[in-house]
Amino acid sequence: MLPPAMNAFRILAFSAALQTSQSPPDTLRAPAVMKNLSHVPHVVEVDLTAAPARLALYPGKVTDVWAYNGQVPGPTLDVNEGDSVIVHFTNDLPEATTIHWHGMHLAAEMDGSPIYAVPPGGRTDYVFKVGLGRAGTYWYHPHPDKRSGHQVEMGLYGGLIVHAAHDPLPPITEKLLILSDNRFNPDGSVDFPDPNSLAGQIDVENGREGPDLFINGQLDPVIPIRSGEIQRWRIVNASAARVYRLSIPGQTLIWVGSDGGLFEHPEDVHDVLIANSERVEILVRGTGAPGARASFVTLPYDRYDPHTRPADWDETHELARLAYSTLPPITPAAIPDVVRPIPAIDTTQVAATKVVVFTQGLINGRTMDMSRVDFRSRVGTTEIWEIDNLVAMDHPFHLHGFRFQILDRNGVPERVRRWKDTVNVPKHQSVRIIVHFADFAGKWMFHCHILDHEDEGMMGILQTY
Repeated sequence: MLPPAMNAFRILAFSAALQTSQSPPDTLRAPAVMKNLSHVPHVVEVDLTAAPARLALYPGKVTDVWAYNGQVPGPTLDVNEGDSVIVHFTNDLPEATTIHWHGMHLAAEMDGSPIYAVPPGGRTDYVFKVGLGRAGTYWYHPHPDKRSGHQVEMGLYGGLIVHAAHDPLPPITEKLLILSDNRFNPDGSVDFPDPNSLAGQIDVENGREGPDLFINGQLDPVIPIRSGEIQRWRIVNASAARVYRLSIPGQTLIWVGSDGGLFEHPEDVHDVLIANSERVEILVRGTGAPGARASFVTLPYDRYDPHTRPADWDETHELARLAYSTLPPITPAAIPDVVRPIPAIDTTQVAATKVVVFTQGLINGRTMDMSRVDFRSRVGTTEIWEIDNLVAMDHPFHLHGFRFQILDRNGVPERVRRWKDTVNVPKHQSVRIIVHFADFAGKWMFHCHILDHEDEGMMGILQTY
């Protein structure tokens, strides 16, 4: 990750700071929160601009990036259930873009799909109301036709948090962790190989990955914790293709939420898999002794075609370090056994079943056509969608505008009911989901969320009417 000299310097500085303070340094920067311009209760009005910027992403280098409000990640949109949201968006990029509010339930014209591109120099207002029961961790990113991957990898992504009026979890320290990866040239510029080169072809095949793993735009930050403390981490995978298998070796995590927010019962796990564009919420327990240290890592996970699998796929990579204060332990907060009810979508009232077949670069044997409608569904009805992955690498399926529940994987019923908008479909496997098309008519995207695959045409259009 870091050059040896730079890494040694940071370790020495970190050790010195621990010796001079009972509380270790917190080097994880939280993304700024968008300033609310409105003074009207339950109205959130913000300005957001996408524009070129020069930022120090990699130590000792300055990189030309594209950024929201001059920041990578962009500022967090922080709202409550029931809020009316107005985003005044300006596109100061040299090409068209959009903002897709990933996972949000809103009108199709506000979804930020490639149908509603904002030209360079253009402006638009995204206006929507946050529904009740939608508390959770979401994110936003560009979704222009054939350029989503490039724009995200240039730095355009940010978090979106929806709070419940009455959060069932106790008031504990919360942290937003936005995961991303990238690859740089020696001069600090973002490395995009010639598409016709071998490296470019591998990027298209695998989805572009980079060796530098960031949390909130930082490499290997330090997160302080106290013995006995419990912290709530909201985690977004904003990587274009990388899948993370998150773990703190030697201890269990409490998994409490996914794409659509909290689920019914907390679950103790040793690791959590988060595919690109997915979100998870975990509770991290300070089980170490005062002054101890631990690593937050991503464990090996094989999502790749064997022919283009990277050499380091089976290695563990550190994402951040946990540093315990030397203060005495505290009594852990009590975590409820039941977090919130999630009613099952009624499977006896299914209007239709649709099949989505993933092959390399294709959905149902076709590439994306902006003038074609691939599926039609009536508003107010419920459908089952079967996603079949016929190839030798994972493909994450994402549906715009509507959340769903997973029924089964390879015919095995899903053990835990959760609200989802993205599901990873492993190589040569199938997943069945159930979705209710509430409220909004219009055109929506469904696609593989490996951004290179999406840009190459692995996407379709759903028309609700």
